[in-house]
Amino acid sequence: MSNEIIIKPVSGFSIGWKELWRYRELLYFFTWKELKVRYKQAFLGVMWTLIQPLAMMIILVLVLSKGLGLETGIIPVPIFYLSGLLIWNLFSQSVSGAANSMVSNANIIRKIYFPRLIIPLSSILTASFDYMISIVLFVGIGWWYHYTEGFDFPMTAVLVSFLLAWMITIVTAFGIGTLLSAINVKYRDVRYALPFLIQSLFFITPVMFDSKQFSQPILQTILHLNPLHYAIQTIRNVLTDGQLEIMGNMSWHLPLILITLYLLGMYVFRRMEAYFADIV
Repeated sequence: MSNEIIIKPVSGFSIGWKELWRYRELLYFFTWKELKVRYKQAFLGVMWTLIQPLAMMIILVLVLSKGLGLETGIIPVPIFYLSGLLIWNLFSQSVSGAANSMVSNANIIRKIYFPRLIIPLSSILTASFDYMISIVLFVGIGWWYHYTEGFDFPMTAVLVSFLLAWMITIVTAFGIGTLLSAINVKYRDVRYALPFLIQSLFFITPVMFDSKQFSQPILQTILHLNPLHYAIQTIRNVLTDGQLEIMGNMSWHLPLILITLYLLGMYVFRRMEAYFADIV
């Protein structure tokens, strides 16, 4: 008597936690594979995770602060820009990786069954690994300013704010990433449009500027519709006030936007999931 494996489709907008847990080793494999490919034959290896945001931070300090004279309030200039860069890197790497993940793994998708959601999730976990490593750089610079200039750097509150910011960012990236990964399977135009979309979003995300400096209604509306604004401000509020104001900068827009992005991404992904192996 042969054993039969019955595959039941995951219904609705569910992530399918039970199935993901059953295939957790495969999720680990995909994540580890992405990390190995990323740093393969790189002399500095994982150090690039620190070098890239550090180099970009220096450029922003030289151009915006030293060159244009933009102010960052009481937050030291390097810390101000780095707080935005770490969130932005987490988001852009997650979305870019997830959007192209289904096409990049076309061969294995055609051969065996496994929860397809594992593939974009592994891209988000890979970006999260880089994010955690980069926090070490942020903490190091923060402590340096604390001891050399007396800047108040509340370690516990800062780490908790990074955790909250991570949660906001990965939910945003998950919704957008799963949506684009599903669409990219059928319409390869996504790979060409994605860099433009990410670059455009960069300029409406408060990475290079303080969102409190803008009082125009249209600009405030754009910021309130951008979940990354809340993620970055969660960190900067701690650096400014020395306290973790969990709800201080989160209006009712944030949960509504996050839920909408999640539902939209899962709806499109689940609708197209059955056809991935045929058209990828």
